[in-house]
Amino acid sequence: MADPKLRIAQLANFVGPVSGGMKVAIEELGKGYVAAGHERIMVIPGERDTVTDTENGIVVQVKAPRISKQYRMIAKPWRALDVLERFNPTSIEVSDKWTLSPAGNWASRRNIGSALFSHERLDDMLSMWLKRQFGVETAVGALNRRLAKQFDAVVVTSHYAADEFMDTGATLWHVPLGVDLETFHPMGYQTPEPGPDGTRERPVQICYVGRMSHEKSPQLGVGAAVELHRRGVPIELHMYGTGPDVDALKEQAGDAPVIFHGFVDGRAEVAKRFAHSDISYSVCPAETFGLAVLEALACGTPVVTSNRGGAHELVDATSGEFGAPTAESLADATERLIARLGPDLRTAARARAEQYTWQASTEKMLALHTRLAQPEHHFEGDPR
Repeated sequence: MADPKLRIAQLANFVGPVSGGMKVAIEELGKGYVAAGHERIMVIPGERDTVTDTENGIVVQVKAPRISKQYRMIAKPWRALDVLERFNPTSIEVSDKWTLSPAGNWASRRNIGSALFSHERLDDMLSMWLKRQFGVETAVGALNRRLAKQFDAVVVTSHYAADEFMDTGATLWHVPLGVDLETFHPMGYQTPEPGPDGTRERPVQICYVGRMSHEKSPQLGVGAAVELHRRGVPIELHMYGTGPDVDALKEQAGDAPVIFHGFVDGRAEVAKRFAHSDISYSVCPAETFGLAVLEALACGTPVVTSNRGGAHELVDATSGEFGAPTAESLADATERLIARLGPDLRTAARARAEQYTWQASTEKMLALHTRLAQPEHHFEGDPR
């Protein structure tokens, strides 16, 4: 007997033209839902109210105020809920812990299954912003307990992401994300071998791809580059992305070889920048997963990451190095990785990425949505 046709609604805030991993995840999963024969609607903020039919489902933009240069947020959640009323979903998937969280209660009143997709770990993120932990864990713990009651399941992408919901009563569903292995692939690039005296014909090329904003910790990557420059290690750090901290990062870099390229438009162009680098930095200690890690690895580029956070779970001994989230420790990790550069390392990096596919991610999410669509959709969580 064929699986029943699902009507899946995805809701998200903070999705804009320069959005990174969360936008990619929502779009790739939505594409997979449609390819599997289900209906899908995506509700996101926009400059004006629009409804667009696409080959990957219906995209509804709800008029929303701008909260930064790059992002808008739906401030009136009832307007998004009106869209759901018209779509009549069999289940909903909410990628927002703030103004769209009432969708969980909306679904519960209609006996519709609901899932909260946890894309960020709020306790560590807020601690980084506020530069203190006192009071943060208590406040975030209360919020997470409320969210656990509002939604039938909470989707987490890593063990690190799951830990935030310990002791909240949440039903957890573990879904590692995937990577587009066709767009992100090795492009014949090889790191030049060192000469007889141990030097290379040019500086080691390091890239950072991501938002230039404090919560993504680009300052750690720049700090590591500054430290390597101080040590006399021949490197160049290429920063790809935009955000509110660009000027501060340029000041931090000083005379170190750090080049800021701005926003890179198009996934194929991003892949090219990864593939033509010797090392990729993905050093945020509060990343719940780290799509940029997988994208770099898929291009054959080994990664330096922090020794905590979801990104660390993706990098093993064959595909990169990690250190504590300090400039000095990450510089040490970079030096260790430089000593290992070569064809075997690039092959191992690609092999690591091949363990994570969007097909596998989609199948796990569809298994969840199928259960959420049942009349009795209360169930035990997915074992991690």
